[in-house]
Amino acid sequence: MTEVEALQTVLSAEHAAVYVYGALGGQTSQSAQPALFAAVSDAYATHRGRRDLLTREIADLGADPAAAAAAYELPNDLDRPGDLARTAREVEDGCAAAYAALVASTTGNRRRWAVETLEDAAVRVLAFRGTPEMFPGADEYTDH
Repeated sequence: MTEVEALQTVLSAEHAAVYVYGALGGQTSQSAQPALFAAVSDAYATHRGRRDLLTREIADLGADPAAAAAAYELPNDLDRPGDLARTAREVEDGCAAAYAALVASTTGNRRRWAVETLEDAAVRVLAFRGTPEMFPGADEYTDH
């Protein structure tokens, strides 16, 4: 995978994350679930920032940034906090896999940034009651 292809893959994952976290934000309550609301809000802002950064970086490399889909599939069962947390974990796992591919396809500062972002996704999974993984984003090494 080329560096631009890896960046496009990560951008696609970020488009999906922004969409899903936007939907999750509409299902949380700041007063009833303050910790979950804060985690979802923080994740939404983080993924929006990364999406925007990746869009600029891809354009700066002379490629057309991948466009977001018109919609993304959401689970039907988003009425309980546990369902919201599970969906958030799935989003972060998907982003971690995309960033792991970016780590493998880049060098220098971009690789360092990809490693930091992969680490952030792994920590964010824990915020949504996930379990730690030795190699986040690398399904072949997962322990479940």
